[in-house]
Amino acid sequence: QVQVVASGGGLVQAGDSLRLSCEASGRTLSNYDMGWARQAPGKEREFVAGISWSGTNTYYKESMKGRFTISRDNAKNTVYLEINTLRPEDTAVYYCAATQKSLNLVASMWGLMKNFRAWGQGTQVTVSS
Repeated sequence: QVQVVASGGGLVQAGDSLRLSCEASGRTLSNYDMGWARQAPGKEREFVAGISWSGTNTYYKESMKGRFTISRDNAKNTVYLEINTLRPEDTAVYYCAATQKSLNLVASMWGLMKNFRAWGQGTQVTVSS
């Protein structure tokens, strides 16, 4: 299992933007499909976005489309989640996870959501009004 760590969160104002990063030291993330999920206080963890190993295919939860952008820079061995026009309801701990690359990105993301152990240390995003 690849251990990944999300970073880049913080306290921001509504309307701001953030770019979160997901990294794994000593690992080549280009071999993996990657996903982002978040968990708000008192709520279940929800899927946010996924990206294929090469970055050519992405998948977003419908409600995340428009303000969320997942990308990756395999040369830097980093996956990103950009959140624009942040809202207070975006306040959550954001997590990333890696899974072996698949021919079906949606299926691989489904698998990640069923495997809570795959999701490593998250980063807190707090959006004030």
